[in-house]
Amino acid sequence: MQIAIYAIRTSEKWECRLSLDLRVDFQWWYGKKRWLDESANNPIFVLLSSQMPLGWAVEIREEFRSINEMNEWSVREWQNYVLLGLRGSLLQEPEVSRPQWGALFKEIQLLNGARIRSLMEMGSTVEHGAMLMQQAELLIQCMEGRALLAGEVEALLAEVAGEDTGDWRSAAQLGVLLGRLRLEAGLAQPAPRHSPGWLRRRAVAPRCRRCGSEARSRTACAACGSAACAYCEACLAMGRSRACALLLHGAAGSAVRGTAGGAPTAALGRWGLSAAQSAAAGAALQFLAEPPAGGSAGLARFLIWAVTGAGKTEMIFPLLQSILDAGGRVLVAAPRRDVVLELAPRLSKAFPEETVVTLYGGSPDRWKRGSITLATTHQLLRFRGAFDLVVIDEIDAFPYHNDPMLDYAAKGACKAGGKYIYLSATPPAPLQREAAAGRLPHAKVPARFHGHPLPVPHKLKIPTVNRCLQEKKLPPGLVRNLSASLSRGAQVFLFVSRIKHIEPFLELLRKAIPNAPIEGTSSIDPNRASKVMSFRNREIRLLVTTTILERGVTVPKSDVFILDADSELFDEAALIQMAGRAGRSKDDPAGRVVFAAPQWTRCQSSAVRQIKAMNRIAGKGGYLRSFEQLSSE
Repeated sequence: MQIAIYAIRTSEKWECRLSLDLRVDFQWWYGKKRWLDESANNPIFVLLSSQMPLGWAVEIREEFRSINEMNEWSVREWQNYVLLGLRGSLLQEPEVSRPQWGALFKEIQLLNGARIRSLMEMGSTVEHGAMLMQQAELLIQCMEGRALLAGEVEALLAEVAGEDTGDWRSAAQLGVLLGRLRLEAGLAQPAPRHSPGWLRRRAVAPRCRRCGSEARSRTACAACGSAACAYCEACLAMGRSRACALLLHGAAGSAVRGTAGGAPTAALGRWGLSAAQSAAAGAALQFLAEPPAGGSAGLARFLIWAVTGAGKTEMIFPLLQSILDAGGRVLVAAPRRDVVLELAPRLSKAFPEETVVTLYGGSPDRWKRGSITLATTHQLLRFRGAFDLVVIDEIDAFPYHNDPMLDYAAKGACKAGGKYIYLSATPPAPLQREAAAGRLPHAKVPARFHGHPLPVPHKLKIPTVNRCLQEKKLPPGLVRNLSASLSRGAQVFLFVSRIKHIEPFLELLRKAIPNAPIEGTSSIDPNRASKVMSFRNREIRLLVTTTILERGVTVPKSDVFILDADSELFDEAALIQMAGRAGRSKDDPAGRVVFAAPQWTRCQSSAVRQIKAMNRIAGKGGYLRSFEQLSSE
C-alpha cells in the first residue's frame, strides 16, 4: 500500500509522521475543535508525499533526526533529504522503473496553517470528532496486545462491530496520533546508516516484523507501485507480509507479578498435586512473584523439567491462577492442534469462571479475547506484548524446536517484564546446559504421579528393519519378546524409523503372530485418530507407528519396542519420549521398554542414563513409594 508522510515542527522539535488519512492529521494539528491544546502555536507542516510506498515511508521515519536547519529548508532541500533517505530502496528498483519515482519528489509542499485550513474547507471533512473518537477507542481496545495486517484488522472489527466498521483507517490514524496505536511496515529494512558498522554488515536483507525471518523474495507490486517489493515466505501461510503491507500494532500494558510467592503452599492446596509436582510448582510460583532480575524488562524464563507422565498440565494450573488473580492474561502454547484441542476442556474445567480462547488454524475463536488463551505456536504471530505469562508446552517438539520464527513469535507475545515457563520431558541440549550452569532457573519433576520409577529400557540385539524385510523374516528374539508382552495383556507400541517400513513390516508381524490384531499408522494415515482410539480400546493389540505417536498419547498397560533404535533419526529426546509411553498407569507402572538394534549408540546410552538419573533423583527426594507402601496397596 501507499501512505502519506509528512514532517512537522512542533513546539519542541521536528517530527516525521505517517498518515492513513491526512484529514485526521489536519484536524488534529489545525482544526477548530482540536484534540490538542487550542492555545498552542500552529506547527510548520511539510507534506513529503501523499502516496509513498509504506516500506519507504517507514524507512524515512526510522532514520529521521530533527535538526534546527530544517526550520529554514526550502522544497529543494527537503527533496534532497528524501532522495538520500530512499537511495537504498531506489537502487533495488529496476533501472527502467526508476524515472517514474521522480514524481514522488515533485509533490513536496511547505504548508502553513492558513493553507491547510483552506484545504480542509475545500475537501471532504473527516467524520464528527466524537464519533471518530468512539471508533478509535473501539479499535484501540480490540488491538491491545495484537499486531495485525490490514485484512486481519478488518476481520477483527467485522467480528466485534459487525459489518458496519466505518472507515477504520481514519479511526486507526486517530489512535496513532493519540499514541495508542503504531503503524509499521510488514518488513523492516536493513540496519540504517547510523547503526553500528557490525550491524549494517550483517543486515543484508529486509526482515519480517511479524516472524523475524529474512525476506529475500521480491516481486512487482500493484499495491505500492514498486517493481521490487520484498515479501516474507516464512509466514506466508498466515497472510502475506510485504515491505508495503501495513502492520498495525496495539498498545501493550505493564506486566503483573504472580500473587502466590509468599505462600505457595496455600496456592497449591486446591489442585491435588503429588509431592514432586508441588515442589516444582512451588518453585515456579516463587519465580512468578519475583521482579525481573536487576529490574530488567528482558527475558525471564523458568524450566519445568518433568519426566514423561509426570502430569505437566496439572502443574501449570496454580501458575496460571497466580497471574489471573493479579489481573493478568496468560497464554499456553502447544506445538500441535490436537494437543490444543485436548487441553481446551481441561483448562475450561479447571477455570470455569475464566474465558478460555482456543486458537489454531480455522478456529472459530480467532478474534475473541480471553483471560486464558490456548494456541498453537503459529498463532502467536498475531500477538505483541499481550500476555503476562507465556507457557510453552513441549518446547522440544516439532514445530517449535529449532524454528527461530516460532521462538521469535513466542517472545513477542509476552509483555515486557512478563514471564516464560518452559515445559519439557526432554529439554533441548542448550537449555540443559543453561540449567546445569545455573543460568536458567528450573525445577525437576523426576517421578510420575503414581510414585513408581520410570521403566528402564532393555537392549535387544537384532538386525535392522531393512534386513528383516529383505530376508522376509523376523528375528526369533523379537517375536518371543512381542509375544510375551501380548501374553501378559499389554498393549504394544512398535516404533519404526521410516513410514515406508510400516506396511511390509505389518505383513511379517501378522505371519509371525497370527492371532493378534495388528495395525499400523503414521502421519500420512487419514485413519490415524480412529486407529489410536481402537488401540486404546484394545481392539488393536499391537500398533506399528513412527515418532508421530512419541508424545501426547497415553494408553494404559503399554509396552514399547523401538526398532532400529540406533537410527540417526532417533535422537536421545525421541528415544526418551517413545520409552515414556510405557508404565504410565498406576495399574501397570513397570511397563517394558526395549531398544532393538544391531548396535548400541551414544543416543541410546544417553537416553538410558537420563532415565536412570531421574529415578535416582526421585528416590533421593522421597518421591518413590517404599516397599511397605507398595505391599499395603
